[in-house]
Amino acid sequence: MNDKPLVLIIDDEEKILELIISYLEKNNYRGLCAKNGKEGIELFQKNPVSLILLDLMLPDFSGEDICRKVRTVSDIPIIMITAKIDEESIIRGLNIGADDYVTKPFSPRQLMARVQAALRRTGKKTSEGILSYGDLTAYTEQRRICRGGEELVLTRDEYNILTLLMARPSKIFTRDEIIEGVKGEDYDGFDRSIDTHIKNLRQKIGDDPRTPKYIATVYGMGYRLAGEW
Repeated sequence: MNDKPLVLIIDDEEKILELIISYLEKNNYRGLCAKNGKEGIELFQKNPVSLILLDLMLPDFSGEDICRKVRTVSDIPIIMITAKIDEESIIRGLNIGADDYVTKPFSPRQLMARVQAALRRTGKKTSEGILSYGDLTAYTEQRRICRGGEELVLTRDEYNILTLLMARPSKIFTRDEIIEGVKGEDYDGFDRSIDTHIKNLRQKIGDDPRTPKYIATVYGMGYRLAGEW
C-alpha cells in the first residue's frame, strides 16, 4: 500500500500539469492529472485524494463549481490556482470552501510549500472531540482549550473563533465567515469587532502578531492559523 499523499491537479494547461507533477514527485508525493472538471470529479470520486490543486478557469466547469461539489462530501484541502488576481475573485473562492490560493505565474517551490503546509495542518487533527495545533489543544465537548497543558481562560467568542480556525487550519477565514461561525442568537458583534477578539486571543495565547506562531493576518482577506509548527 502506497502511503505517499495523493494530490489531484485539475488544470487544462499541459505544461503546468507536467511541472507540478515533477515537483510533487521530487517532494515525495503522488500526483493525478485532470485536464477538465468532469475528469477531475471522476478521479476525485475514485481515488483516495489528500489534496486538490484546482484551476479556476477550466473548459467545461468553473473551479468554483468543482470546489462546491467537493465540499458537499469532503473537507480535504483545496488550493486554487488562478490567473485572476482581483481580490473579489480570491475572496469568492475562499468563501465557497477553498483553503488557499496561488496566482499564475507561480513559483513551483512556493506551491510545494503551500501543499506541505496544508497537508501538515490537516494532519494536526486528532480524535473526535479534540482539535490540536502546535501546543494548543481544544476539548470541544467540554469547551476547554489548553496551551502546553495549561487551561486558557477565554470568552465564548474567543473560544468559538479559535476552534473555528483550528477545525480548518489551512483555510483563510474572512471576517464575515468568522462572524457567521461564532455568532449565536444573542450575538451583537460587527465586522471589526473580530479584530478586537483576535487581538485579545493573541494576548492570551502569547502570540506576537509581527511574527505569529498561532494566528496570522492575511491582509485584505482575514485570518488563518500561522503554520509555524
